[in-house]
Amino acid sequence: MKLIALGVWGGYPTEDSGTTSYLLQSESGFNMLLDCGSRAVTELEHELQPTQLDAVLLSHYHEDHIADLGVLRQYRQLYPIGKDGWDGMILPIYGHDENDYEFSKLSLENVSEGHAYDVSTVNRIKPFEVTFLKTVHPVVNYAMRIVERRTGQVLVYTGDTGYFDGLAEFAKDADLFLADVYFQKDKHNMLNHLSSDEAGKIAREAKVKRLVLSHLSQTADLDKLVEEAQEVAGDAVIVELAKPHLKWQL
Repeated sequence: MKLIALGVWGGYPTEDSGTTSYLLQSESGFNMLLDCGSRAVTELEHELQPTQLDAVLLSHYHEDHIADLGVLRQYRQLYPIGKDGWDGMILPIYGHDENDYEFSKLSLENVSEGHAYDVSTVNRIKPFEVTFLKTVHPVVNYAMRIVERRTGQVLVYTGDTGYFDGLAEFAKDADLFLADVYFQKDKHNMLNHLSSDEAGKIAREAKVKRLVLSHLSQTADLDKLVEEAQEVAGDAVIVELAKPHLKWQL
């Protein structure tokens, strides 16, 4: 499968790029959006016609992860039926149902349908099998472990989280570990986001192949962020900074 960064910042868009959103593509041609932050739709247009999306999967309901959901739905609602093969397909949007109000907004008649994922078992979303782990964050957030059934490739995405025991086991042997790394190593045990060395520690213990730092701070020294994560992760792990339209073939 292929992962494409659309937005990589936490909190708010800056430097002509948006907040957290990634396009995940299977070898079978299934296109799924992981979170839908600000600018997600316009950045998606550089990679894929937004009407070609097959699903959206949300980690939580903070605005920097869902800001463009309404825009995406209006795009699909207003796009002329028949143009570019558009058939008016209803878009499934997967999110947790522990916030009734936010979950209710995922459904829009004839446009989108909200689906509550089951955090107690494996969820099948077409070519993917997805399991979930509740994280440490001010609002309910779920990390997700996504396995492509045909290839066995594994992507683990944290959404937003502070450090806690269990993340390394959840990320075990992942081909790519996409981690919320908002802080440098001078901040530890924060209740909202990981620090660079905490992400490196998880990556090392989980024996992941690649660690990608996302949900970036506008004020951090980003080169230092990578350096600090790499120092703890060790040479066996490739550590990279997420950048808009950077692509990874798992």
